Amino acid sequence: MRAFLVMVLVATPSVLLPGVTEDGKQMVALVALFAGVLTFVEYNATYPGLIEFRDARPYNRTRYLMLLCIVFFLSVMARGHADPSTLARLFEALGILIGQALDFPYSPIRLVTLTLAENSPPAHVLAVRSAAGVAYLTSVIALAIFALTLRIYDWPSKNGAFNVWTNLPTFDPTVGGDVVARLERDARFNLALGFLLPFLIPAIVKMGGMGLGAIDLRYPPTLVWLMAIWAFLPASLFMRGIAMTRIAGMIRNKRVRNSEQAIPGYIPA
Repeated sequence: MRAFLVMVLVATPSVLLPGVTEDGKQMVALVALFAGVLTFVEYNATYPGLIEFRDARPYNRTRYLMLLCIVFFLSVMARGHADPSTLARLFEALGILIGQALDFPYSPIRLVTLTLAENSPPAHVLAVRSAAGVAYLTSVIALAIFALTLRIYDWPSKNGAFNVWTNLPTFDPTVGGDVVARLERDARFNLALGFLLPFLIPAIVKMGGMGLGAIDLRYPPTLVWLMAIWAFLPASLFMRGIAMTRIAGMIRNKRVRNSEQAIPGYIPA
């Protein structure tokens, strides 16, 4: 089921958007098949591989739903230009309002629009701003829901035993000093990078002389995926930082309880 849902996510823009060429559909089908096979192998393997928190819901489920919502919303908005419908018009109107509300000086949305070529048509600038606004707002809402869910359900304490090796396969707890200190350091790094990336990516692209004008954002699938990745990566890093902070706190509390139980005459509360 996970593999099938990942394939649906990859194929969503090419299914909803008109004008996708046959070669493009074949390429998307190949990428979707590869992503599905990778997901199937990762979740069925006995030993961990690349996917983190595979046994610690709702981390990956929240990230998947966030990316799916972003891709679906942007695809419906882009579809409205070529194949107008009531739903597409509604999403397009909401996107314009969100883009205008978030387009203030030094905002990530403003930085994205500044990377466009100076001779870009107003309609193209409006479409990019609307897509960036919807993607960014969706990622922020998903991030808030994720943090609230962890708080309400006391994740990961109430999920049973938490296996650090299985859920953090790229993190080696035997190297580099105290595990808690390393988890907190990595969490702070992920939080800082997740906060800065929406600002850094447009700035780096602009300073590099490329600009989004060098990329054909008039092709709807390109616009959808670029804006989705731009909004998804920072939110994903932010979620990883929050999750690692919670794990570090869980390990610290466990150490405190073990040390208290080691005291002679200790009576559990």
